[in-house]
Order: sequence, then C-alpha cells, then structure tokens
Amino acid sequence: MEKTKKFDLKTLILNNGIIILLAALVIFVGIKVPTFRTGRNLMNIALNAAPRVIIALGVSGCLITKGTDLSAGRSVGLSACLAGIMLQKPGAAGNLWPNFPQLHVIVVLLIVIAISMVFGLINGIVISCLNVPAFIGTLGMQLIIYGIALVITGAVPIGNLRQDFITVTQGKVGPISYQFFYLIIAALIFWFIYNYTRHGKYMYAIGGNETAAEVSGVNVKKTKIIIYTTAAAMYAIAGFLLIGKSGGGSVQMGYGYELEAIAACTIGGVSVNGGIGKVSGVIIGVAVFELLKSALQFLGVNSNYQYIAQGIVIVVAIALDIRKYIAKK
Repeated sequence: MEKTKKFDLKTLILNNGIIILLAALVIFVGIKVPTFRTGRNLMNIALNAAPRVIIALGVSGCLITKGTDLSAGRSVGLSACLAGIMLQKPGAAGNLWPNFPQLHVIVVLLIVIAISMVFGLINGIVISCLNVPAFIGTLGMQLIIYGIALVITGAVPIGNLRQDFITVTQGKVGPISYQFFYLIIAALIFWFIYNYTRHGKYMYAIGGNETAAEVSGVNVKKTKIIIYTTAAAMYAIAGFLLIGKSGGGSVQMGYGYELEAIAACTIGGVSVNGGIGKVSGVIIGVAVFELLKSALQFLGVNSNYQYIAQGIVIVVAIALDIRKYIAKK
C-alpha cells in the first residue's frame, strides 16, 4: 500500500509565496479601499490584462523550451505603430502616410501580423540554426525592431485613428469589452495546441531534455522556429489591440512588457528552466501582476515606487522558480 504524501506547509508557502503575498495584498486593499473591489475596477483590470495575456502566451512557448524573447515589448510597439499609421483617418492632420490606401481593419491586422512574424522567424532561425543563446539573439532583435520603429515614425506620436478601428478594439457587449473575448479565444487556441497537438508535445519534450527529444525524432530546429514565429504573431495582435484601446500611441508602447510577461508566466508556474507550464497558469500570473499594479495605485503609492515593487516581484518569482528546479534535481 502506497504511503500518503505528507503535507508540507513550508514547501507550499515557498513554492507559492508570491501568489500568497499578492493575494493578501489584494484582500487588504479590497478591505481598506472599497472601490477597489467594484465591478467597474475589476473590468478595467480585465481590459488591461487582455493584451498582456496575449503577449505572455507568446512568451510562454519560448520559456517552456528553455528560451526567452526580449524583443516582445518592442515588437508590440512596432506592431502598434504600423497598425496606427495604416488606420489613421484619411485627410487628418499629422498623417504619417497620407497616401496609404484605406484598407479593411482585418487586412491591416493580417499585414501587421505578417511583418511581425518575419522578425519572429529570424529570431527562431538565429536561435535554433546558429545556436545563438535566446537571451542574446532576442536582445539584438529588440534593438533592431526599436530602430525600425523610430525610422518609420520619426518618433512622432500617432493619433487620429479611424472609427471602425476604435469600434473593433474598444467595443463592448454589455459591460464586457471585446478585448476580453479576444483573450478567451487566444487562450483556448493555445490550450488546445499545448495539450492536444504534436507541436505541443514536442515543445514540452524539448524543454524537458532537448538532446533526448532530438534523439527521439523531434525536429528541434523546426519546432523552435515555429514557437518564435508564433510568439511574434501574438505580439502583433497585442500591439494592434493596445493602440486601438488607447486611441493612439508611439514607439514607446509595449516598452518593458516582455519582463512583465516573463514574470507573469513564472508566477503562474511556467518554469524558466523549461518543460513546465500551462495556459491557465499564464492567465493567473498576468491577473496577479495586474492586481498588484492596481492595488498599489489604489493605495496611492508613488508610480516610481511601483516600478520598484514590480521589479522585486520579478526577481523573487524567478528565484523561487530556480529554487524549485534545484530542489527537484
């Protein structure tokens, strides 16, 4: 007869310390500031979380295969700028491309996705074929993408967006934003890929033991290229949604989002050491991170200190993840 596994409170707290602490903070703020727990604020948090979940879903595949993508935030910014430029009102003052044809919103989205996927494809090839560490390869791509965005926009803010674009990105069904539905669709697609496709099985196999996966017949290079290309497509969608939600933007849109995404994934159980991670964990991680930012705002914490708090969360989340990995070994 098998022995029942002994409950270890210390291990539970250490493994889930960040979530427990942030949950306690949220409860405290909810009690101290009643407006924090209103339906309106929760919907605002969900609205802010939607594009970030989409970014984190893209990053999650990179992390599961022991990689990362530091170009995510700048890819979001470039995609936002491209979408904004192509969807400015015709004849409006300050149009960056005044002679650009008026294309359907979906066509513009597909163009933006295609352009972003080119950078993701290059990331995948550099990492898998040239054996450049993901950290270095995507850091270089981050700078390249940012430079391209600056050249295209001239660092000029983008506004005067078309109404049909605003409707697609800011519309609601009752109190629920369209962006929340986009989040659900993206999450369901990734959940299916991660759990029921050959690509998903290959991804986890590579993260668990890349050499063993290759010996078993997994095309490691092809799988990694698909992962980074798919991730770039998600960044494009997020950038498209972000600039539409904001009603305008600049090359700085999406700055630092890659770090938030990595932290959210780690908080949600996606290991930076590879082979572990669930879509549900990604959503939980983003939700926890957004609740933290909202809680600090409602407490009236200076925005400068909020960056410090977020940085501490990122470091602690990664440290706890590495601790769990070492404990298993």
